[in-house]
Amino acid sequence: MLPSTVPALTGCHRLCLTPTRNESWIIAPFLAAARMWATRIIVADQNSTDGTREFLESESGVDVLRNSAPRYDEDSRQKLLLGAARRVAGPRFLLGLDADEALSANSVTSADWARIAAAAPGTVVRLRWVNLLPGLREAWIPPGHTAFGFIDDGSPHEGRAIHSPRVPHPAGAPVLDLDDIVVLHFQYTAWERMRSKQRWYQVWELIQGGRPLEIHRRYHHMHGGWPREEVAPVDPAWLKGFAERGADFDRLVSEPLPWWDREIVSLLAAHGPARFRRLAIWDRDWNAIARQLGHKAPAFDDPRGPLEREAHHLLALTQGRRHGWPARGLERVLRLAGW
Repeated sequence: MLPSTVPALTGCHRLCLTPTRNESWIIAPFLAAARMWATRIIVADQNSTDGTREFLESESGVDVLRNSAPRYDEDSRQKLLLGAARRVAGPRFLLGLDADEALSANSVTSADWARIAAAAPGTVVRLRWVNLLPGLREAWIPPGHTAFGFIDDGSPHEGRAIHSPRVPHPAGAPVLDLDDIVVLHFQYTAWERMRSKQRWYQVWELIQGGRPLEIHRRYHHMHGGWPREEVAPVDPAWLKGFAERGADFDRLVSEPLPWWDREIVSLLAAHGPARFRRLAIWDRDWNAIARQLGHKAPAFDDPRGPLEREAHHLLALTQGRRHGWPARGLERVLRLAGW
């Protein structure tokens, strides 16, 4: 039975669409928070091995889809979720959240739901993306709004393999920007887990043909890359009431070996370390991790030479000052050198 605190959105299903893969560290509070506003929760689990899928299947009111794709592909998983959502008859408000995200706790009483209810089908709903930092007292909040929601009209979803839109975003669609309800992102509260994820993204993008320079800039933005004006205090209303409803986000504990580390070891074995010498992923002892995973004699030593090490050092120094002439000069030299 849905809790009585689910906000009113007359005659419209409020569908939470979420992909998962090995999210046991946060899946219980995520689900508790989603139940505060959603009338239906649809999850596409991709081959979890940590109990995530089993937990979800044991919970009432959750539709669990099996995403058996062997490769990472956000476009296909979003279409899987969207297809399931569109089998729900009647008007639908779709909201795409990752498992490490939640609507702010003040959504239970927010007047923003009336604005959503009044929006026409085909409207893209955008919210502020609040990236909570360790301690939950400050957050990195990028300027502008991000498309998380859609008043469904059956429009096709045009996605990408990585960093894909969560919901359909048709050209010329009306847009509704909300400011009271925000999306809370808990990725950065587990800092070392987040760093493992960013390392994996770097490896994945290089294999797909990405340039090492742009990969470095994109996945080191948290290291001196946030303008001070984008870091703000956390509004207590965003978190108040979560714990009472079982969404204990202040008690998160990451798993000791995230699945991204396991994937990187597999990719190092498949492609060899030298292929990744221009990536700044070598702060991790991959030989030790490989031995932990059962590899008898791994050979995953840091393949970087003096030039790669110095390039990474200079990129780190200029990460927060990309528009200055030293950073632009460095990037020009690196591009000429094939970065």
